[in-house]
Amino acid sequence: MTASTANLKITWEKLPDDFILDEEPVENIDQPLLAAALREILEIAGLILTGILVAPNMGICATLNGKLVIKAPDWFYARNVQPLSSQEIRRSYTPNLEGEIPAIVMEFLSASPNDEYSSKQTYPPGKWFFYEQVLRVPIYALFEPAAGVLEVYQLDSSGKYEVQPPDLNGRYWIAGVGLFLGVWQGTKAERTGYWLRWWDERGEMLLWGAEMVERERQEKANVQQRADRLAAQLRAAGIEPEA
Repeated sequence: MTASTANLKITWEKLPDDFILDEEPVENIDQPLLAAALREILEIAGLILTGILVAPNMGICATLNGKLVIKAPDWFYARNVQPLSSQEIRRSYTPNLEGEIPAIVMEFLSASPNDEYSSKQTYPPGKWFFYEQVLRVPIYALFEPAAGVLEVYQLDSSGKYEVQPPDLNGRYWIAGVGLFLGVWQGTKAERTGYWLRWWDERGEMLLWGAEMVERERQEKANVQQRADRLAAQLRAAGIEPEA
């Protein structure tokens, strides 16, 4: 499939099976933890259905003016993705050929120089240019974990990214996912700090698995405490509660 944007010729071609992808290590341990936490919430809530691809650090491919471009965002979400056969392993993703353009891509910023804000058009293009002008991803999110700062950009009517203001709760509605995205501070597993989390339309925060277990434990403890208080009140009134 081919599309043209200004002087760009964009072709969507399947990555050859023998293509050797660059195995670039992630910049720090926070990035895979943040990505896994975002996915876990969706998985537990039953929101990763057939045809939905949620992937961290996976290459998204496009051929720009005859040259293959691959960018691997720290996290992305795409719909209507064609399933692979049981013998295949997904190594990359080519939008418009294998499924829809991602509804959102995210980058987790580190202290080192990066190209998440780069609008460089010459080959290889910067990430900002690639997501905005080549892929035309509706929402681009940039998260700085150390400071807990989240920036959300949305394509405007002119096809340029425009920074979005958060709502009164400091969250952003991600239409392609159907949830609010925001920053939460706390501890999960071995990491204490700022995290990205999802909230539903009612403003209820979707929980991680450990949180659901803890909530269930606390609810059982509350029920037992109420039962113990009632039993104590009955005994004080000279009534022996039934076992």
